[in-house]
Amino acid sequence: MVADMKENGGAVLAAGEKAPQVVVKRGEPTLVPPAEATPTGGQYYLSNLDQNIAVIVQTVYCYKPSGGGGDVAAALRGALARVLVHYYPLAGRLGVSPEMKLTVELTGEGAVFVEADAACELATVGDLTKPDPAALGQLVYSVPGAKHILEMPPMTAQVTRFKCGGFALGLAMNHCMFDGIGAMEFVNSWAETARGVAELTVPPFLDRGVLKARDPPVHTFPHHEFAEIPDVSDTAALYGAQELQYRSFCFDPDRLERVRGLALADGALGRCTTFEALSGLVWRARTKALGLAPGQRTKLLFAVDGRRRFVPPLPRGYFGNGIVLTNALATAGELLSAPVSRAAGLVQEAVRMVTDDYMRSAVDYFEATRARPSLASTLLITTWSRLEFHGADFGWGEPVMSGPVTLPEKEVILFLAHGKERKSINVLLGLPATAMDAFQELVDEI
Repeated sequence: MVADMKENGGAVLAAGEKAPQVVVKRGEPTLVPPAEATPTGGQYYLSNLDQNIAVIVQTVYCYKPSGGGGDVAAALRGALARVLVHYYPLAGRLGVSPEMKLTVELTGEGAVFVEADAACELATVGDLTKPDPAALGQLVYSVPGAKHILEMPPMTAQVTRFKCGGFALGLAMNHCMFDGIGAMEFVNSWAETARGVAELTVPPFLDRGVLKARDPPVHTFPHHEFAEIPDVSDTAALYGAQELQYRSFCFDPDRLERVRGLALADGALGRCTTFEALSGLVWRARTKALGLAPGQRTKLLFAVDGRRRFVPPLPRGYFGNGIVLTNALATAGELLSAPVSRAAGLVQEAVRMVTDDYMRSAVDYFEATRARPSLASTLLITTWSRLEFHGADFGWGEPVMSGPVTLPEKEVILFLAHGKERKSINVLLGLPATAMDAFQELVDEI
């Protein structure tokens, strides 16, 4: 399955295929404060793992018409107010601490909530595995005129009603508030509250102080994730000269097994996970598609869930970012002159590197340097393939479709679970047009 989309949001459609028209009329945004009194007036601490990923992540959940009826927006608004009692920092606003770090001002003013109506049926939205921010972006509310994250609330919610009786829930949430696992626990808690569940299955653990830096900071690893790599291949010129296209490539279980087979074929690796094999393959294919010079250093970044890797493990329901970026480095020549096993092996080494010592070192490294991870000559893989997007049942059944609105940066590739049994993986990425065609040819060979 392949879907194209130009950077300006214009879909690149197959011959004879009609472009979907999603026209949405929004009501005035309102604030939804917690339904009961919560702590206000102070600041809520964000850990160093929260500081470097303060970007807005937009997701959409689509629900078919239900015979149950009822006011969907009122039900979701009321449940949001009740669940914010547990997740009260989401009712605050981002600020800057005396240490010049991001923090949450506990204002208690509430999350932003918008009702909207679409002049079409839900089917018009199409397939969420095909990225189309022009259409999907209308299902998510962004604060008009906001110039930076301090002018944006930690979360906004938009409920869009369709002519057919179906509806969509669009969320815009700041990544500094939680990672994918934490976000899904929040959405599932919100859904449980809407269904009238008396106690949350996974109540949030709010104290992020468990991830405070050591005093004095001790960083014992080089942390190449922060390294600036010169663009000796001048890919900036390629990106500047051509439109960025996005495509979605579906790897079903048989194809994923073939990818693992490629990684294991020469016997260099005794074992290999699907993630390691697919990441290695994609890193190598993207490197070749971009035509990087043999001596070009290239960096792979991806997040590893540290919840169980910390000593002691993070508490169940940890509200925050429990992920840590790890990295692999290689020249383009090194990747392309060797089999897929070389790239997959580098990914495997990067996964093994993530120990309690490494993660504490990463926390301390930021404390000492305030460095930001660099995306120069970098591929950043984000994995959503294990997130339970399909479990968000607010009382109208599970979503028939769910997923991200767009990719945050051109260097980002997203792995997203696909299919009823969630055993396939969609690989979403953006490349200049000629590089995308080359990437597709490489993937089609598998």
